[in-house]
Amino acid sequence: MARRRHKKRTHIGAQNGPSNGVPANSSAFRGPKTMVIRMGAGDVGSSVSQLVKDVRSMMEPGTASRLKERKSNRLRDYTTMAGPLGISHLLLFSRSSTGNTNLRLALFPRGPTLHFRVERYSLCKDVRKALRHPKGGGKDYLSPPLLVMNNFVSPEEGHQSKHSVPKHLETLSTTIFQSLFPPISPQSTPLSSIRRVLLLDRQIPKSTATANFTEASPYVINLRHYAIVTKPTGLSRGVRRINAAARTLKERASRKGMPNLGKLEDVADYILDPSAAGAGFTSGSESEMDTDAEVEVLDVNRRKVLSKKQVEEARKCEGDGQHGGTGAQKRAVKLVELGPRMTLRMTKVEEGVCGGKVMWHEYLSKSEDEIKEMERVWETRKREKAERKRVQKENVEKKRKANASTGEATNEGQEGALDEDDSDDREGWDDEVSETEQDPK
Repeated sequence: MARRRHKKRTHIGAQNGPSNGVPANSSAFRGPKTMVIRMGAGDVGSSVSQLVKDVRSMMEPGTASRLKERKSNRLRDYTTMAGPLGISHLLLFSRSSTGNTNLRLALFPRGPTLHFRVERYSLCKDVRKALRHPKGGGKDYLSPPLLVMNNFVSPEEGHQSKHSVPKHLETLSTTIFQSLFPPISPQSTPLSSIRRVLLLDRQIPKSTATANFTEASPYVINLRHYAIVTKPTGLSRGVRRINAAARTLKERASRKGMPNLGKLEDVADYILDPSAAGAGFTSGSESEMDTDAEVEVLDVNRRKVLSKKQVEEARKCEGDGQHGGTGAQKRAVKLVELGPRMTLRMTKVEEGVCGGKVMWHEYLSKSEDEIKEMERVWETRKREKAERKRVQKENVEKKRKANASTGEATNEGQEGALDEDDSDDREGWDDEVSETEQDPK
């Protein structure tokens, strides 16, 4: 029997698509899911469109990386589909009439929503051009990044202006950013799965000499995205260069990067002689990393089954304080920036998903009487909305019952008409039979 053809070239799945037949909204992935949207589609410009793509790659794997927007799409279109898809966060990029780029971070489905103005940003391609040795993506985007937050809670000391962010809203913004990525357990999370770092650093304003200042302290966040690169330490520069060239030879057929040892009599001259820097083997800029950047990790690649005797010897060595059998090795950690960069300034916090009571505004402040009046207006709106929903529900039930009764009456009429037709057919058949019996031939 011939084998069934499996199409591989024309049916390539998405990078973040489900594998092994698991549906997209399955409970297999329990982490938060985000949707990065550009409101107005092409109206935001090419730079903001590329920024949206870079942010989607940064939020991998729990994001819709191949989302297509249209100019006619509205926020309601995305919120309608966010529920069935299991979306937990919405990141909405837009451009105002004055040319400012804005970002809204909404917690779905009940809010709240944080409004930011993107003061400065750099795309991934700009960051790669600025680096001497840029790092590509690859398998780094198969796992979510490690979130590092700094200075998100302002110190207690110092005078706060009336436009400053209250303490409870600082805690709220911290919780929202923490919920963007799944939590990490030090006991169960493998170190090999942590390949990227997302750094959020809040700029704390400097304390002024005068206590009675009226200028508002802005809530500014700097966003940086890095890749984690580790290298084994304890080896000379020459040995590490040969190891790197050997790995390159396995992946490629070229000999680029392999050191030229033709002028040396012994390989020891290359490894041990410090004067080999004149031949281009080592340099001052390629020295070892600082010891502060060194960590000890377990070698997860070793999978050797030990006998009972070997296990007892290993336990005995650990009890005597010898760490030779633990499999730990020192590695130097280095961060390579991937991009994008963004400087975000919070301008407003509101309840709900992009439409609700304003909890804080950077430029507007209200008195206590105005706040009470605003709360009264919102309570009135909530009651009216609940009343409209109740009336709509009653009308829907009435229409449903009326349609059901009309359908039953229609069915009964159709059945009666069918019965009459059957009786007429029977009478005509009886008359034909009687005439045939009376006039035999």
